[in-house]
Amino acid sequence: MSAPPDPLTLEVVELIAAVVARYHDEYEDVAAEHSLTGAQARVLALLAREPSPMRGLAQQLKCEPSNITGIVDRLASRGLVERRPDPADRRVKLAAATDAGRETADRLRGSLGFAREPLAALSEAERRTLRDLLRRMLESPDDA
Repeated sequence: MSAPPDPLTLEVVELIAAVVARYHDEYEDVAAEHSLTGAQARVLALLAREPSPMRGLAQQLKCEPSNITGIVDRLASRGLVERRPDPADRRVKLAAATDAGRETADRLRGSLGFAREPLAALSEAERRTLRDLLRRMLESPDDA
């Protein structure tokens, strides 16, 4: 049995959890202001970065491909997403944000005050340090 985490590690974990919870709460509220569910907003944000097959979206969001199909269908019915053939493999369909979808994703991201407000209190050097530390935390052992 391993030793329990030290108090500093526990405090850091609790603070990270609090940040994540606040971010998710605000993300849900901002999504609702754009008449989207949180899941729809997350899919739209991913597709605004780059087109993706449904299976890839499901893997990124850790859910069933059938859930993604329903979300993409609802986004497509609003003109925010379209399906197109994958240029590398015409048998595969990619979901992609439309111009309206990218604009909506940009407005959504711009509406998230929670992330900007606390970060604004940090200097540029502190934000770079925080970014670098978070990247290190997210690296897989194979990346190091």
